[in-house]
Amino acid sequence: MREAGASAAQELAFTLADGIAYVEGALSRGLNIDDFADRLSFFFASWSDLFEEVAKFRAARRMWARIVKERFGAANARSAACRFHVQTAGSSLTAQSIDNNVVRTTIQAMAAVLGGAQSLHTNSRDEALALPTAEAARLALRTQQIIAYESGLTETPDPLAGSYYVEALTNQLEAAANDYLKEIEELGGTLAALEAGYQQRQIQESAYRVQRAIENGSKIVVGVNKFRDEETTTPALQRIDPSGEQRQVAQLQKVRAGRDAAAWELALSRLEHAARGDENLMPPIIEAVKAYATVGEICNTLRGVWGEHRELITI
Repeated sequence: MREAGASAAQELAFTLADGIAYVEGALSRGLNIDDFADRLSFFFASWSDLFEEVAKFRAARRMWARIVKERFGAANARSAACRFHVQTAGSSLTAQSIDNNVVRTTIQAMAAVLGGAQSLHTNSRDEALALPTAEAARLALRTQQIIAYESGLTETPDPLAGSYYVEALTNQLEAAANDYLKEIEELGGTLAALEAGYQQRQIQESAYRVQRAIENGSKIVVGVNKFRDEETTTPALQRIDPSGEQRQVAQLQKVRAGRDAAAWELALSRLEHAARGDENLMPPIIEAVKAYATVGEICNTLRGVWGEHRELITI
């Protein structure tokens, strides 16, 4: 959501709203909250506004603990833990002056660590241009390792706790996210809000405001709309060997020619039957894989039953 243009408060609210929907779905099937809540995990992006991002992650942990305990009645302390993975912001990477991306990624990674992330992915400096080279990917990894082993940031949990500025930002983001959650509830919950295009519309408007700010110069992007380098060079980029695709196509054709056609057809037929009812789809999906059905064939079977989602576009 953040990569599509959501603000920090929107990302926080909409992500937790999805979590609420998953919990409600599990509870509606008869599961107990404490039997599965400690297995849930979230995925956030991290941007370059260091303190706002730290506050966002702190607010996520606080809000999810309150939701799980007060809304769903969890008794196990582990159920209230907000476990999350963070990826640095791919859409913040610039094609101009790509060495600047190393600095951006470092700040974003530090925000994730200071905010309490359980796992982290750091983007490579050249990903605005192509898939990363081995050298760029190695540098992204070393960025993580320097933060982990040289910076001292991992020595204590929540190291910015007690800072007036950070605590105030945390409170502000939590309040803003709760306002979004209230609107989602008034629309009938996460699924109803999605069907009405609420989240998409909010994200589109946020992305538009940010792009306008970049274009009019009120939001500075170093090397893009200010502090441009007079001379830039494009480094060596990752080039994918087209013969790899040809080999994969040949292997797929070989699998299709050698599989048991009757077993394959029966497995997909069983999957279609299950999709038309309310059965657990995992067993028939596994059987289809064992019959050497491809991912595309499995997905097309499900599309034939359910159709395909079309995002509601608002102008």
